[in-house]
Amino acid sequence: MADQFPATTNKPRTDPNGPMYYNGVYHLFYQYNPKGAVWGNIVWAHSVSTDLINWDPLEPAIYPTKPFDINGCWSGSATILPGNKPIILYTGIDTENRQVQNFAVPKNLSDPYLKEWIKPDNNPLIAPADGTNASSFRDPTTAWWGKDGYWRLLVGNKRRNRGMALLYKSKDFMKWKKAKHPLHSVAKMGMWECPDFFPVSLEGEKGVDTSENGDTVKHVLKVSLDARRFEYYTVGRYFMEKEMYVPDNTSADDAMGLRYDYGNFYASKTFFDDGKKRRILLGWANESDSAADDVEKGWAGIQTIPRKLWFDRSGKQLMQWPIEELQKLRGKEVSYSKIELMKGSLVEVQGITASQADVEVTFKLPNLDKAEPFDPTWVDPEQLCSQKGSTVQGGIGPFGLLTLATNNLEEYTPVFFRIFKAQGKHVVLMCSDASSSSLKTETYKPSFGGFIDVDLSDGKLSLRSLIDHSVVESFGARGKTCITSRVYPTLAVMKNAHLYAFNNGAEAVSVLNLKAWSMGSPRMN
Repeated sequence: MADQFPATTNKPRTDPNGPMYYNGVYHLFYQYNPKGAVWGNIVWAHSVSTDLINWDPLEPAIYPTKPFDINGCWSGSATILPGNKPIILYTGIDTENRQVQNFAVPKNLSDPYLKEWIKPDNNPLIAPADGTNASSFRDPTTAWWGKDGYWRLLVGNKRRNRGMALLYKSKDFMKWKKAKHPLHSVAKMGMWECPDFFPVSLEGEKGVDTSENGDTVKHVLKVSLDARRFEYYTVGRYFMEKEMYVPDNTSADDAMGLRYDYGNFYASKTFFDDGKKRRILLGWANESDSAADDVEKGWAGIQTIPRKLWFDRSGKQLMQWPIEELQKLRGKEVSYSKIELMKGSLVEVQGITASQADVEVTFKLPNLDKAEPFDPTWVDPEQLCSQKGSTVQGGIGPFGLLTLATNNLEEYTPVFFRIFKAQGKHVVLMCSDASSSSLKTETYKPSFGGFIDVDLSDGKLSLRSLIDHSVVESFGARGKTCITSRVYPTLAVMKNAHLYAFNNGAEAVSVLNLKAWSMGSPRMN
């Protein structure tokens, strides 16, 4: 997989922007500095694909050239207008250093790759007014159309320390008016960057168009928290006639809420893939090493593997899974079954390239009686993972995988579970711990963690990890909880990387089945 995609040589890549499926081609734009591996000089880079795995670079689509974006072309979205006409909405920094919302259109709709884009002179479409904070007014969403004949979109904002998703309406997509109230806002959240708002079907895994509404869908509002550098989302109902989004009360509507990913994942964006009727999620995984390291290696920032999104059976949270096209990269396969992991067990998965692999494992938990009691004050799973790491013995767990490991475990990145017993239920903690991932002392090596809302009545718990040299993307319980870690091993590289299944809990667990594949490299920029 070669450090994910798209890997434009020698430059930094950040927020995914304006992803869309148009006339059989996938388009991805992204924040990009053509002059170096550090932040600055940002343009909209552009890559195209027919399968979301193999990507071809084009010339950047949008540069700062006009008064309405001369000081920056920041994040935004793409919308397909009637007549099958795509339009980009993006934040520009104008001559007054205000954040304004602009649009761009293809120069030639007959060009299959839409290589050239025009920024008309009637920009900006939306300027900050009525007391709107002009320095925190950015990242327009994909627009949606209502049966009342109006287009709507959201722009991220803050007032004092209140995070806000400002709502704008238009009949013709050119003249926009701000709604009286934000679609949604929450106190003490700081700036809401990169908002995303979309419907998800309650009737299976198929995605629906962004304009869909009614009893067969619920809506998801995702925001990226500028002050905390992670994202959270809520699930709820959208009442268009009241211009209101009301989150369900099934999860927190704050920084302790649900996340797409509990690791190194930010500024994400979804789009409706009309070709395969699915909603696809893309996210930015930034670096955890130093700026000097980025300059030395000549690049910074990657896009995660595209994920398909749908609701779990309860309709309370999203499920995520790597797109099916990723299987094209699978090479040599090995499989294991019915391996008992006693306390202290370490079993190597041999026969694959462990530095670039896809591994799926289902663990069997024969007995839950020895689960440790769960302290209700443990509300922060990341902190809990840092306290109860992969070497800290528990009752059931820690057990899981040691990825990117050296033979003598000088370096390794564990992805693991630990089971606790709470009042009337069990609590499952999933962790991805970078603290032992590298001998480089200057690297940021956090322990990431998330709880999994999963039924253990059948005694089974699954894990899938995509391992790709400096990144490990993991999916617990078929995608209920996901964690991406950026790691920088110095010894566990290429042929010196190993993969193990392990158990450091007092209670034995077993590998019911495990399959792993060496992964090939896609065509990248």
